[in-house]
Order: sequence, then C-alpha cells, then structure tokens
Amino acid sequence: MRVCVLVPLMSLVLVVCAARSPYQAVLQHSRIRGRQQGPNVCAMQQIKGTNKKYFTNCKQWYHRKICGKPTVITYECCPGYERIPGDKGCPAALPLVNIYNTLGVVGASTTQMYSERANLREEIEGPGSFTFFAPSNDAWAALPAEILDALVSNVNIELLNALHYHMVNSRLTSEELKHGSSFPSMYQDSQVHIHHYSNGIVTVNCARLIKPDQHSTNGIVHVIDRVITAVSNDMQTVIDVDDDLETLRTAFAAAGLTTLLESEGQYTIFAPTNDAFQKIPQETLSRILGDPLALKDLLNYHILKQLHCAESIVSGTSMETLQGTSLEVGCDGDQMTLNGKAIVTKKDQLGTNGVIHYINELLIPDSAKTLLELAEGSSVSTVTKLFVDAGLSSHLTGSEALTMLAPLNDAFKAGSMTMTPNLRKLMANHILKEQLSSKSLYHGQELETLGGLRLRVFVYRNNLCIENACIAANDRTGRFASMFTVDKVLTPPMGTVMDVLKADERFSLLVGAIQTAGMTELLNQQGSLTFFAPTNEAFSKLPQAELNSLLRSPSELSGVLKYHLGEGMLVSGGVGSYTRLKPLQGEKLDLGVRNLTIYINKVPVVDADLMATNGVVHAVNSIIKPQPLKIDLEQADGPAAAVRSAATTAVDTRSFRNGMLPSVLELRPVLLLVVIHFLFHRRFVPEGLEESFQQNNEQESVKRRRVVKKSPEQS
Repeated sequence: MRVCVLVPLMSLVLVVCAARSPYQAVLQHSRIRGRQQGPNVCAMQQIKGTNKKYFTNCKQWYHRKICGKPTVITYECCPGYERIPGDKGCPAALPLVNIYNTLGVVGASTTQMYSERANLREEIEGPGSFTFFAPSNDAWAALPAEILDALVSNVNIELLNALHYHMVNSRLTSEELKHGSSFPSMYQDSQVHIHHYSNGIVTVNCARLIKPDQHSTNGIVHVIDRVITAVSNDMQTVIDVDDDLETLRTAFAAAGLTTLLESEGQYTIFAPTNDAFQKIPQETLSRILGDPLALKDLLNYHILKQLHCAESIVSGTSMETLQGTSLEVGCDGDQMTLNGKAIVTKKDQLGTNGVIHYINELLIPDSAKTLLELAEGSSVSTVTKLFVDAGLSSHLTGSEALTMLAPLNDAFKAGSMTMTPNLRKLMANHILKEQLSSKSLYHGQELETLGGLRLRVFVYRNNLCIENACIAANDRTGRFASMFTVDKVLTPPMGTVMDVLKADERFSLLVGAIQTAGMTELLNQQGSLTFFAPTNEAFSKLPQAELNSLLRSPSELSGVLKYHLGEGMLVSGGVGSYTRLKPLQGEKLDLGVRNLTIYINKVPVVDADLMATNGVVHAVNSIIKPQPLKIDLEQADGPAAAVRSAATTAVDTRSFRNGMLPSVLELRPVLLLVVIHFLFHRRFVPEGLEESFQQNNEQESVKRRRVVKKSPEQS
C-alpha cells in the first residue's frame, strides 16, 4: 500500500521540480544546505579573497570551488526575509516598502542616492509597478571614473536616462526572466536582454543578478553586479567600428559570413584581434586565407551556437560551435578560458544578436589543418619527426587524401632512432592511400599504404585494430587527410606463420616439432590462425623423458601443437579481461590480461604480435596445458572463485568418486539457506523465544513417540 501511495507522490515532486526555473532550483538547494542554521537561511559560496557570492548547487557544494578558486560557505537570509535578535535563522518576512526604500536595505544604497540626485525618487516612491535592475554599491565603484563623471555631471539627462534604462514598466520576477527574452526599458523603449542559464545564473545585458526578487509595494528590485548600457548595434557593426578587429573583419567578408553577423540570433563570437592573426606563421595563414572552406571552418570554430556571457561560466563546459566541433569554455578566477587557456582579453561586448569576447590567440580547428599540423604539439611528436626525417613531408603538408597511422610516443623505445632504408619504408607503411574514418572500418577490410602493403583490419569487442596497432584515441580529421592515433608501431606481415618461426632462432625446436608432426603445410597455407608458439625454453622445461616420448609420437605431438593454435586472428589488443579462443584441438583456451601481460591458461606471453600473412604468433616460454576445473574457475572469476572452490570441497568426496560432480551453481541456494537460517536464529530470534521453540519441538517429539507405541486398535 505504501508503494502505491509513493508513486503518485514522486510523480508530483518530479512535476514540481520540472516546473521550477534553474534559478529557483539553485535557490532551493541553497535553502536545503542552510536549513540547519534556522528557517529561511540560504547557504552561499563566496570565492576566497573576493566579495563574489553565489547560491550553491550540488556540484559546487561538493567541489567547494567556483571558477577553479576555493570558496567558503556563508549563511544569509534568503531573499525576502530578515533576522530577529534572539531568534534562530531568519523567521521574519521583510516589510514591504516602495522601491526607493527597498534599494537602501538590499545593498544598493548608491543607486538610491543617484536616484534622488536624478529626481527619480518621486517616481519610484509613487504608484506603479516597476522592475528595477539596481547596480550594487560595488558595481558603481567599479565604473570607470570618466564614465561616472559624465553621468554625475549631467544628472537630469545622462544619469536619469542611465537609471531609466535599468527599469522596466512592469513587475518581472526571476521566473518571468526567460532565457533569450528581451523587455523594453523605460529609456526610449530600448531593449534589455535577459539570459537565464541552466546553472541558475541570470543576467541582464551580461550583468549577473546577485540578489534577485526583492519585492516592494510598487514593483520588484533585482540587484546586479555592474552598471549596464543600452545596446543598439548588431555584432557586424561592433566589429566594423573596432580597428583592432580589422583582420577579422576582412576574413568574415572573404568567407561570406557578414550576413550571419547581421541576422537575428543569439551567438557568441570569440573574436581574434589583429595581434592574434599575426602570431600564426605566414605560410599557414596564407594557406587558410586562400582556401574558402578552411577559412569558413576556422571562423565558424570561433562562433558558439548560443549566447554565453562571461558571468554564466562557473566551471569548464564543452560548447558546440557553428563549425560542428566543441570548445571547452571555462574560467580561472576572473579570467575566461578557452580550451584551458586564459586568452580572453575583453569580455561581454554585447550586440543585439550576440556577444563578443576578444581573444589574443587564433583558434585553428582540425578541419583547417594539414596532417603535419594535426600531429604537431601532440602525443605523437616522435613519429612526426620520423615522418619528416623519412622525406614524407610533402605528403603531410599537401592536399592528398590520406590517413596517417600515428603511434603514441610511448610506443617507441627510449633513445634516438637512426633513419635507415627499412625504417623509411616502415614509415611509408604508416600512411594509407585514402582519407578514412575509423567508424567506416570493418573486419577483414584491407587498406593500401604508400609503401605498397595491404594492411588488415580486425574488429574486436574491445578494440579496433589495423594489424597489431589498435586505435588509441578519437580520429582527427584535417582539411584533406585524417590521423588515427594508435598504441603500437606497425609490424607488417613478412611471410607465413612458418616463415616467421623459421626466421626466429627462439623457435628452432618448435620448427623441428612442426615438421615431425606433419603440420608444415597447415602453417604455410592461406588462413587465419593465432599461434601461441612455445620457445626453445618452453621445450627445455619439460622432463627429458616426457620430451623424448612426445617427439617420438607424431600424433601426440600434433595434438599438443594444435592445442596451441587458435581459430581466427587475435592480436594482443583484442584480448580483454576474459577472452576465450577455440583451439584446433581441445575444448578452449582462456585468455586474460594482467599488468599489460597476456595470459593463456595462466601462461604469460613473452613476445606478442609477430604478424604473418596467414596469422599471428605470440611467443610463450611454457607448454600450454588444459586446465582442471578448479583452476579454470579461478581464472574465469578471480578471487570469487576461491570461495566457491572452498564450498565445493566441503561436499562429501564420495560423490566425486561416483562421478557425481556437484555444480557450484547448484550449491549456492543450499549455502544461502544455511546462512539465512543461522543469521535468523543468531540475530533476530530472542533467546526466550528460541527456548520456547525448543520446548515445543521436544513436546512434539514425545507425542510422536507415544503415537508409535499405540496398538493398531488404539490408533
């Protein structure tokens, strides 16, 4: 019955939560965090060393950071309440007074003073229903002196107009301040622009509401963190009139994006200054400016699909650009950051259709880069140098449709690598002759390289591999070519499995054993095999008598070797924590990975991925043998198997001799009942009640014995 009642109640809670605005949701969280301090107390997070305070959400509360800076928790009365001396919390509602008097009690006394100077007092004390976005005292103090002097020197016109621009001739609560909405101000009906973000931040013309919803008898006051100015120009006009954006203006015109900047919308532009363009190598800049597609991608990479004022950013967030990829927009204290760099030099230049933030560094997307530019400054710098040393620069900087397989730096052994003909050929085999996406690759596909080889694609549950090298990161798609980051240096196949074994002196005994067993043709013919190849050391570990017996019996030797041969190609990157492979003879091979080492039936692989045209060879230093059941279970399930093994040994051993091997799964219910019975009587049955149970049982036993002693007639 309780569950049935709970479901509609939960539904009601979800509906109520969904109906709240983001600001109200954050305010409610702050109330919850402050309730131990008394009624109507809100927990605030204040950035250390500043006066900036925020209502808190779950993420900020647990991280105790805003814009990467530590915060301290303060407790204040929630909007509309005040403290009473001697009482806990904020039990009293603030008395409603007119807007003029409200300004004096909510931290906007400077706005109150300027309202009186500009002869606005009578208006905001009188009848009406207004919304006043009131700059805080700190906001007026932060205003440049020349601007403040210009306002104060002409209070009847300039100051009055400025204050009227902060007012709307209707009452607007935070719930009604919808994201992307605009309202006519009381200064010539010039629009004020509202943005209500999902993190609970609300802005008007990019000024943050720091004390929203301060009600009064003739309206409502929202205290904001800066003085706002009227917005009349679109973003194209803002760029046109700023000489510091001359290069950007030319680039927008060349890419045909001027119309976009003049159209209606809510965009964010990270505008590179002239200095930002000059930092780019002239060759790269000329190439991009001369390529319309690359130029358009570059500019669209600087434009976000949504308008984001600087105050809306309180932590790093991935945001989609018009180019299609994302930028990491974050903050570090007062600094706004892009992809982790503090390159924003001027913030919140608001236009009617968006906002502009100036940056001192040009952002070049992958789609405007050459292969060489994709690889530079990344985790594949070692192979990049080798490509250049191998004389492949023209392929990396040209307009050919290619795909580069770039091994991570960790894939190369320490020390300098001298360029040799073989290494040069290997580098050429790391470049494919077409531009590909890893999402389009399929199992068994063959890819042609610049070196003339055909590389095979292997698709596994946990990996996508090209020969022995598996994809280690997301694709990077350049202007003409793509780059796949892989975990290993390619080892292209250089012959059949038999050729690989003959070329390696570690397998000399194995080669003789293969010939004795008559398996040479099997390892030379076309196919797809995985050979866990025993080395000479593996054979030497066998007792001499056993080894001699094995080598004298071709059929027995063939069975042992076929147990080391798996069906299908399995490179090391395709082995997961528990992988099973079917051998050519025998039931199964159990594979796993521990500490980057592959194990087959608990035998470690000492050298993996010796690639052949008809398979792959993994060297092992022990002969692999089928595992008994107990070992099999331990490998399959790890430590848990040991518990099950112990339970199994507790069973009467006679059942094993009779061939009745009890299943671990069959034992589980029995063991569970025994444990529950034990715990129930030990923890939940009172001692007196347990004694009563025992007495009742004894009495029942006595009755049964008496019944047995009666004669049939008595019965």
